[in-house]
Amino acid sequence: MEQQKLPNATLILVFGIISIVTCCCYGVIGLIFGVIGLILANKAMKLYAENPEIYEGLQTVKTGRILSIIGVVLNVIYLLLSIWAISKFGWDTLQDPQRMQEILEQYQ
Repeated sequence: MEQQKLPNATLILVFGIISIVTCCCYGVIGLIFGVIGLILANKAMKLYAENPEIYEGLQTVKTGRILSIIGVVLNVIYLLLSIWAISKFGWDTLQDPQRMQEILEQYQ
């Protein structure tokens, strides 16, 4: 019997990569891709567990799942840092490079 690819295996891998690459977008965009990648990976792994003899591509799904986990962690860290910076310095200060330079010089 010919094996078929697990559904969304390549998409899961791509979403994992995107979640890591976009972690510097205030932690929101990458977080969305990472969570969707994790949901799809869990569905694919359950499907594989039910009928392992008819599916291939489990390694791709596992790799995408790991990348999604890393992406979610990085995005949560970046999101928390962004929230802290906005609450500490204010949005206007973060938008003004000269004011940010003055604040950073105070901490040196």
